Amino acid sequence: MDRNQIMEWLAAVEHPGKGDKSIVELGMVESVGADGNKVSVTLAFPKRPDPLKQYLIGAVKAAIYRNAPQYVEVEVTSVVKEPAKAAPQKPELTLKELTGVRHIIGVASGKGGVGKSTVAVNLAVALARLGYKVGLSDADVYGPSIPIMTGTEGAVPEAEKEDGQDVLFPVEKFGVKWMSIGYFAQSEQALIWRGPMACSALKQMILQVRWGDLDFLLIDMPPGTGDIHISLVQEIPMEAAIIVTTPQDVALADVEKGVDMFRNPSIARRILGLVENMAWFTPAELPENKYFIFGRDGGLRMAERFDIPLLGQIPIVQSIREDGDAGTPAATGSGPDAVCFLELAQKVAETI
Repeated sequence: MDRNQIMEWLAAVEHPGKGDKSIVELGMVESVGADGNKVSVTLAFPKRPDPLKQYLIGAVKAAIYRNAPQYVEVEVTSVVKEPAKAAPQKPELTLKELTGVRHIIGVASGKGGVGKSTVAVNLAVALARLGYKVGLSDADVYGPSIPIMTGTEGAVPEAEKEDGQDVLFPVEKFGVKWMSIGYFAQSEQALIWRGPMACSALKQMILQVRWGDLDFLLIDMPPGTGDIHISLVQEIPMEAAIIVTTPQDVALADVEKGVDMFRNPSIARRILGLVENMAWFTPAELPENKYFIFGRDGGLRMAERFDIPLLGQIPIVQSIREDGDAGTPAATGSGPDAVCFLELAQKVAETI
């Protein structure tokens, strides 16, 4: 006799108070041992007294006596042990909330500090001004800046429980639906997350949001080309990407990394084009003057090298920075900075 053989015999012992499930299926067999003609079995019972305890002990002895090929001595003992509680199953995230979205576009950059979020926010506002239905998800989970740039700090998205899962409702302002992890964390709170945790939070910011009908859903992606980006493009039906850069030559290598990522066969996403941010400096008092601080037409040369369209050139204008810090995107205004973003939005709409 071996343990497996004895477990087969015990599998026939049913617990009448548990829907006639076997004690093996219920996890009540704590241990089984066989030594010569002696068999020992330990049953686990919960803290709450089981009125069928003695019945089950007798049933275990009977099952062994009935099946054993020879005379055996059977000892059945019991221990108190609460059954392990099964971990609650989280509902699987699906693409259900994206069924009303026509175009999902990522706004990416090879490196930080190029004004990617500024471009993403103003592009969203400009598209809305052109009459499109627009949403933006802040996927930069380590540095969510959308709440500050849209003046929605302190906003708490509403949530409803549906089919066992929370559904989030985006914050709406400037005709755009906004969602950001920044709405759920304190402004001074650092999000110290490993890659898988960040990826999970990011997918929630997209897949658990009631976007409704949208022409464009922009995703403000974190800088770089890491595991978050790979997870995002492989699990979200992103149609295309816009790459933001600055004109200096040192940015070329970073742009190349971004282009290579989206063109990699495992990702294979269309690149709508390049946006050259900080293309030149124009002082407010001299609106006709252009000072090419970071070099001239660097974005154009990059676009030609990678064979992608140059969608627009955004100048360095003090009001763009001031408006972003004040929570009023430059694209809401009527100055030359707003015109640049409206032209960019028109070009994106035409290209897609």
